Amino acid sequence: MRKLLIIFFVFVTLSCGDENNEKPNILWLVAEDQSQYFFSFYGDNSVKLSNISELLKNGIVYHDMNSIYPVCAPARSAIITGMYPNSIGTGNMRAYDGNRKVRPETESLLGFPYYSSKLAEKIKPFTQILRENGYYCTNNSKRDYNFILREEAWDESSIEASWEKRKKNQPFFSVYNFGVTHESSIWRRDKEQLKVDPNKLVVPPIFPDDSITRHALAVNYSNLVEMDRQMGEIINKLKQQGLYDNTYIFFYSDHGGPFPRYKRAIYETGTKVPLVIKFPKSIKVKEKRNHDMLNFVDFAPTILSIAGLQIPQIYQGKAFLGLKKVKNKREYVFTASDRFDEHPDRIRAVKNKRFKYIRNYNTDKPHALDVAYRTQMALMKNLNYLNESNLLSDKQKRWFQVPKKSEEFYDLESDPFELNNLIGDKNFSNEINNFRAQLDNWIDQINDLGNIPEKELAQMLTK
Repeated sequence: MRKLLIIFFVFVTLSCGDENNEKPNILWLVAEDQSQYFFSFYGDNSVKLSNISELLKNGIVYHDMNSIYPVCAPARSAIITGMYPNSIGTGNMRAYDGNRKVRPETESLLGFPYYSSKLAEKIKPFTQILRENGYYCTNNSKRDYNFILREEAWDESSIEASWEKRKKNQPFFSVYNFGVTHESSIWRRDKEQLKVDPNKLVVPPIFPDDSITRHALAVNYSNLVEMDRQMGEIINKLKQQGLYDNTYIFFYSDHGGPFPRYKRAIYETGTKVPLVIKFPKSIKVKEKRNHDMLNFVDFAPTILSIAGLQIPQIYQGKAFLGLKKVKNKREYVFTASDRFDEHPDRIRAVKNKRFKYIRNYNTDKPHALDVAYRTQMALMKNLNYLNESNLLSDKQKRWFQVPKKSEEFYDLESDPFELNNLIGDKNFSNEINNFRAQLDNWIDQINDLGNIPEKELAQMLTK
């Protein structure tokens, strides 16, 4: 009898626990335009970011999260849809949603009007699925996802958007984008007081070590300090409202850093981004660092998995957390580019833990595209001057090379900044052939639309 009572007690206890189990809240804190290279939890101790570091107390640092595109709007389209942009026609920066004005010169250079892509009905943004299952979803405040975003995607999408307007005890998913670290802040905030000493910084080998480079780096680190302060305000609000313990907090960036050869570059500087995830108090984190290869298409299925929801079969990403977490880990990660503002430059790339293969389709153009927006930066002006004056090193000049190589191959272990192209090295011929095949298979598998002229593609996507 006593045994039966114990069994009954355990059954009731477990049942009650399941019934009272709350769905977790999920908060995204997104630093615009930042690479892994600038953060202490990846080895750079130039600045202390106490609020982000606090997330590590019950969090995991992910060492190999990759943005599918090295620029914002296509990257965001992958994040919210779980689909590769080059498989759904959202790889060109930007296809507008009607909320932004375009530069007339950009439209003129393209030779056809700007357009707003429509997302296929069968592709649901993961926030729409969350909302259908009781979540309150807010976006503060970026709206350019490179396609017309359905109203069903958000409860709120504005600079004022917040979880605070939800119903009592309603679970929420909220995104906050921090523009203070954006590329434009390198020139808009370059006269403000620096919070780091430029002379104490380490200059990456892709740049000349001079006062202009050091000042630009110092501005970025100073912007990161301000971003950390702003993030702290949001984290403190969570704590004050008693929500912190039941909230997943993701800190990441939409693509690589705000500098030339970072943003818009298919190299690791442009695609490898920071990712820290703080877990709810009920989940005790044992593994503090994770080295699995991840891609932005993995975010959508992962969030649905965390929320205990079904993942659409059409999603191309893999859940790396939650009930639907996949067991088979990636051996390869793929990245791409198509058009950056007014300059098309189709590139596809694949990497594993050690090697990276890049295929350049527009060899008549340099990697250093003459993007008008970027030329506002003193660092870019200086690089252009030094290149024209033949004052850059041979490896630094290669970014400006015309024509550029149709293929590139790098050993990421010995050459993390991808300066030594091994494509002609016979010692790596087997590896190179394997990577060529892997890229070809991926292009076929996802039905890559990159070979369709954009004018024709625009007509297809706006029907």
